Order: sequence, then C-alpha cells, then structure tokens
Amino acid sequence: MVARPQVSAWRPQVPGVVEVFHAHFTEHTYPMHVHDAWTLLIVDDGAVRYDLDRHERGTPHDTVSLLPPHVPHNGSPTTARGFRKRVLYLDLTQLDETYIGPAVDGPDLADPLLRRRVGQLHAALAHRGDELEAESRLALIGEQLRGHLRPRLAVGRGPAAPGVAHTLRDLLDDRLRPGVSLDEAARLLHAHPTHLVRAFGAAFGIAPHQYLMARRVELARRLLLDGRTPTAVAAETGFYDQSHLTRHFKRILGVTPGRYARAAPIHRR
Repeated sequence: MVARPQVSAWRPQVPGVVEVFHAHFTEHTYPMHVHDAWTLLIVDDGAVRYDLDRHERGTPHDTVSLLPPHVPHNGSPTTARGFRKRVLYLDLTQLDETYIGPAVDGPDLADPLLRRRVGQLHAALAHRGDELEAESRLALIGEQLRGHLRPRLAVGRGPAAPGVAHTLRDLLDDRLRPGVSLDEAARLLHAHPTHLVRAFGAAFGIAPHQYLMARRVELARRLLLDGRTPTAVAAETGFYDQSHLTRHFKRILGVTPGRYARAAPIHRR
C-alpha cells in the first residue's frame, strides 16, 4: 500500500520568507514547473533527483539545494521509501535576479554549516514569537548563499538577449489570471503560433501551457495559505472551476488544494 503524502505548509510573518513547506512523499513525481521565488531545499531522508536547465541534478547527503526562480525544474524520489524534505521559498529581497545564472550552474551546495543553519531557521519558523530569531538566522543564511554564488558571477553567463520566448513568458506573467490564447499571443508578438511553442520549449524546457498552469498553482497555494477557500481560489487564479484547479494542483504538488490548506498547523498561524 502506497503511503499517503504528508505535507505541512504555512506563511510565517518573517520578511523574505514567502512560504515554509515540509513534505514526505513516497511516489509523487513533480512535473516540470516553475516558482516565482527561490527554493531553498534540504532533504532529511531519502534523496531527490531533478532536472534544471536540461541538466540532471540531485540532493546527495548533507547538501543544500538552491533552485532559482523562473527556471523550470521537476523532481522524483530516488529510493523506494521516497523522500522527506523541508523547503523555504524566499523572495527576491534575499537574492536578486543577478544570482539566477550562478544558481542554475551549481544549485547543490555541500556546506554543513549552511545546512545546519537552514535547519535552525526551520525550527525558529515553527513557532509564533520567534520572528527575531528567524530574521537573524535568515540574514546569516542569505549572506552565506551570496558568498557561494558571488564568485561565479564574474565567469557566469551574461544576460541573454530577450527573444520571442522571453517576450511570451512576460505576456503569460502579465495575463496570469485571464490567460491568453495561442492565436492572440501570436498576433500580439507578430510570430507564428507554432514558432512560439517551439521557441518557448527550446528556451525554457517547458511548454507555454505548462508554464501558465504552474504559475497559477503557485499563486493558488499562496491564497490557500491566506485562508481562501478552494472555490474562491480557483476563480481568482484563472482556473475554470474548482475541479480544474484540483487536477492541476494535485498533479504538481501531490495533494489536493483542500488538503494543502488544512496542512498549516494551527499553532503556527
């Protein structure tokens, strides 16, 4: 019998931390998806393999993985027992977009001190009233992450010239809730629909519709943790109805929106 996924998620009152997410998955496989925040990940049991920028990566013992925003990735367990992970989603006040390239080139950091500090931050975030401790620990973690990434800036990739794929991504971001049809996007961007799909996939390793649904799910999870009902969230995030939200939400996160919303422990709210 497959073990039921165990999840816990909440939004702490700590500037810079968008969400805390703890999970134990046995068989769930994340499809390609994106976040609008930095993903700071530690795995406490088992291991995860994932693809980032068309390179296979993993979470070997005692590493800290830092996945940048706007870059699609997936994830799957590498052992029969699955994996248990703790995740912090950090906004761009902690690491700005200049660090995205270096993070793509080397997302897995073998740093025992950093890992210990991330674990201590999770402990501080578990209780109301410890916000000052959490803010202090986050400041040290941010400094350490920048120290890992900064040396790569000088030799890292330069900014890519914006092309039609990036312009389409900006359009999808701007039209997150109402959406946009492929024909309308083609007219607005003066490109053939087929060229748009191919260019987007070549640039980001994900189809335009997958990107849009992933961004909508990202927004939905924030609203759910703010106390909105799944029905209201579906309407506010551009899904056709609650069942449409549920299908895509469970495909990406492994649990339904209702269960995700109930995953926030009462004492942490």
